[in-house]
Amino acid sequence: MCGIVGLHLRDPALYPQLGSLLTDMLDQLCDRGPDSAGMAVYGDPVWSPAGESTVSLLDAEVPADELGARLSADLAVEVTAIDLTPTTVLHASVATGELVAAVRRIAPGARVIGFGEDLAVIKGIGNPTELAHRFGLPAASGWQGVAHTRMATESAVTAAGSHPFSVGPDQCLVHNGSFSNHMSVKHELERDGVVFDSENDTEVGARFIAGQLADGVDLEKALLLLNERFDGFYTLLVANRESFAVVRDPIACKPAVIAETPRWVAMASEYRALANLPGVADARIFEPEPEEVYVWHRQ
Repeated sequence: MCGIVGLHLRDPALYPQLGSLLTDMLDQLCDRGPDSAGMAVYGDPVWSPAGESTVSLLDAEVPADELGARLSADLAVEVTAIDLTPTTVLHASVATGELVAAVRRIAPGARVIGFGEDLAVIKGIGNPTELAHRFGLPAASGWQGVAHTRMATESAVTAAGSHPFSVGPDQCLVHNGSFSNHMSVKHELERDGVVFDSENDTEVGARFIAGQLADGVDLEKALLLLNERFDGFYTLLVANRESFAVVRDPIACKPAVIAETPRWVAMASEYRALANLPGVADARIFEPEPEEVYVWHRQ
């Protein structure tokens, strides 16, 4: 069934509340996906400090402090490693590509689940609310956040199979539903050299969109192309460091609701996840139309 929540803040005065607001939204939808959860936070000064690159890992072979020390020696700069088991969040004053390459040298068995300049991705198995509090999400700040509660259907219950899927710089995607033709799209992408990290159908959608963005297509067009290429029932929330976008399948089978005010834009699988947001009583609230792409850009 799965539950999606996302919050795009327009008012900087709300940035310190991002984590607490997102945690409450996630908590409301625990029953939609009790297996596991993941979250993506843009702009938190602890997890992804300004001016540094951030890389999120799953299942690193060595403890976080040791990994940080080994990466620091390899890169000759200080690398901070934050232990959010099973996720490790790294940041350092080097280019993102350099940090990712060093991770692959030092911890070749670890799975990169997020990278960029603004984005930290954290995943785990278990009750979503408990995970959010264990990771420290309520204390996070920033200008945008996305979270997902998962009920596994297409692949096993693992942290690696949890959403968000982040396969491009500062990009992430969460998904409620399933793509019925994802294997054919996956084979096409593999013939073009794309490498996959999981068996999850959502990763295929994320890789497709990342490829379009890398080719210079804007996010709205990338999602329109996804609608043309993918079959199935789905609601998607896609974010990057500049945008926040929602799209549904041609018959809008999976639930979604959007609320918008001058201070924020929020999306969730059900209204109850939006009910405690500040000023929601005066929000414009609507259900996104089938196949229509809704995009909001960072001001």
